[in-house]
Amino acid sequence: MPNLPLYRDPWAKLDAWRKSPVFQKTTVIRNLFPGFGIAVVAFTAYVIADNVYLSSHKKPEEKHH
Repeated sequence: MPNLPLYRDPWAKLDAWRKSPVFQKTTVIRNLFPGFGIAVVAFTAYVIADNVYLSSHKKPEEKHH
């Protein structure tokens, strides 16, 4: 008798979709917020550019009393 499993799972084909890479937790989490990484990089670049621009173009402070 060959080394076959004694009991075969009749639902194996129906549950195969659960093992698909599309439904893995890492894939779902990575695709939960599409474009979030690009948005973080763009916002960081904007803040840095704005701070550099404002620091080089400071106006003299006027005192109003």
